[in-house]
Amino acid sequence: MFNWGSVAVDPQRQIAFTTPTYLAFVSKLVPRPDDTALLVQGDAPPKGALPALNENFGAPFAAKLGPFLSPLGFPCTAPPWGYVAGADLAGGMIAWKHRNGTVRDLAPFPLPLRLGVPNIGGPIMTAGGVAFLSGTLDYYVRGYDVTNGKQLWESRLPAGGQDTPMTYAGEDGRQYLLVIAGGHGSTNTKPGDYVIAYALPRK
Repeated sequence: MFNWGSVAVDPQRQIAFTTPTYLAFVSKLVPRPDDTALLVQGDAPPKGALPALNENFGAPFAAKLGPFLSPLGFPCTAPPWGYVAGADLAGGMIAWKHRNGTVRDLAPFPLPLRLGVPNIGGPIMTAGGVAFLSGTLDYYVRGYDVTNGKQLWESRLPAGGQDTPMTYAGEDGRQYLLVIAGGHGSTNTKPGDYVIAYALPRK
């Protein structure tokens, strides 16, 4: 699944940095009796755009969508549920593929098992061959070598980072990485209003 956040492409190295997700979802069409009844969001009106989209107001059906979970709340598909993968654009092959992320913030206890978790948010690529990603369902931003997918760095976030990071050059000449940690309602990650900037130490 790449429909949220898409991929990042390194045109010099001819590599696409991707974040495949392997998690089954169930989508159930619910017949609508009218254009305004709440059928999939409970008794309260939707608080944001995403729930309203699932209600499909004005259409014949609402869409009840969610991950395929067991009665205990665990996915019915075996891990890993998320990867980082590099696609060789010149040869049309997968250059590398690694499970990505831990279940630290998904399990009842903070177990940092690297099972590979879904990602909601896109990667970015720098000219130096480093990709950054903050959208995994554990609360981390990570940096990767795009030639082999090796994780180079990570930093703990105070909330869910389900967004695409950005990078810019500061007035001090250093390159900065900017991450928004706001969480995401459909993934139940911790909400926040954090804007965090990272940079290499001054020389």
